[in-house]
Amino acid sequence: MAEPARGSADRSADFVVVANRLPVDLEKLPDGTQRWKRSPGGLVTALEPMLRHRDGAWVGWPGVPDAEVEPLVEDGLQLHPVTLSAQDVEDYYEGFSNATLWPLYHDVVATPTYHRHWWQAYVRVNERFASATARVAAQGATVWVQDYQLQLLPAALRRRRPDLRIGFFLHIPMPPVELFLQLPWRRAITEGLLGADLVGFHTPGGARNFRTLAVRLGGAKPAGRSEVVTRDGRTVRFGAFPISIDSSHLDALSREPAVIERAKQIRIDLGNPRRIVLGVDRLDYTKGIDVRLRAFEELLAEGRITADDAVMIQLATPSRERVDHYQQMRADIEQAVGRINGEYGRVGHPAVHYLHQSLPRDELVAFFLAADVMLVTPLRDGMNLVAKEYVACRSDEGGTLVLSEFAGAALELKDALLVNPYDIDGVKDAIAAALAMSAPEAGKRMRSLRRQVLSHDVDRWARSYLDALGLPPAEEKP
Repeated sequence: MAEPARGSADRSADFVVVANRLPVDLEKLPDGTQRWKRSPGGLVTALEPMLRHRDGAWVGWPGVPDAEVEPLVEDGLQLHPVTLSAQDVEDYYEGFSNATLWPLYHDVVATPTYHRHWWQAYVRVNERFASATARVAAQGATVWVQDYQLQLLPAALRRRRPDLRIGFFLHIPMPPVELFLQLPWRRAITEGLLGADLVGFHTPGGARNFRTLAVRLGGAKPAGRSEVVTRDGRTVRFGAFPISIDSSHLDALSREPAVIERAKQIRIDLGNPRRIVLGVDRLDYTKGIDVRLRAFEELLAEGRITADDAVMIQLATPSRERVDHYQQMRADIEQAVGRINGEYGRVGHPAVHYLHQSLPRDELVAFFLAADVMLVTPLRDGMNLVAKEYVACRSDEGGTLVLSEFAGAALELKDALLVNPYDIDGVKDAIAAALAMSAPEAGKRMRSLRRQVLSHDVDRWARSYLDALGLPPAEEKP
């Protein structure tokens, strides 16, 4: 990672992305020194190349509490760190963002907690981000604000810089109006979003929910078109822009001889089972990991499958490990894995292989290639890029995707086996059908899925949103 380039990061930028996190994390080493490492996550993958093409700037938190960091330049991208104290992280991030907004926006899968001091921290941090962004953005610049942690930012930034073109994109579901109305600060959140010129969502349903809230709570008035409202003499547009992945890169990676060999070795390491079932998720209660484990266990109990015929792998990326709820969820999942293996596995041949760790990208692609059935069963998800990643990696046109109908991706990936994750019998039947599916049928479905994913990639997502926002095309670099 490049060292800070003093002075060169002080210039203003015509295009600025603002997100809770920078695309790099500051890492404190045991000897007291610090270094930068690339952040994980789909948002970084989606936006970083586009920013480099435009010599843009990224405003965000470096990932370490109380870190006072100067602006830096990395690969032509200006990075502007925003400092968060340990108390800010606890109240704004772990508290209001992830214990209030996250469960509320995911259909109250877990009960949201409404603490006033968390809300006060959320307001304070959003204002801090607005001040930092106002300093970075050039006159008339375009600013693209990302996700639920910064919903007050569009209005706060507009108060400071009315000259800016401001976009906002929500990467998680926009909840139904009846659920959103639970939020004590519902009006302030709605008014914050209405500070943008364009508010983007993954699905048309999210856009419709926002329109109702904008009129009911935000003082907006419907305009002639269904995806336009006016407020305080300004026009605010909104719509669906389903995010995607760098599908061509994953497709190419899946064709690498070393990756193909690694996929073969994974199957050998597992004892060459007839079928491999795979789940890949961040460890989160919305992802439905418990659903698929229960369904797999019942299939074993009913004798519809055996551990010799089908082996399940669950990769769970560590997430929010300081939060009690997540610690309990991890314990419950590990207990379920132990119970299944104790009942149906045998020495050297467990029925479920569970890894609580992050894997390098090429290793993950090898797992995608090795898996005959991919289980993506969230109880609610804004999009779910893992489903698209699996499809992009199946350059062999093999494999079958079992996908929750409550993931945003289900609107695009119609040739997956769609399931209601609350219907365990339905999930079981879909897994059984996927395991028994003929190669010609699986190939037909996968070819259709790949046409969708390879043609609707992350660049197309970004271009469609930014064209709607009115961002001028990037100039060609010499």
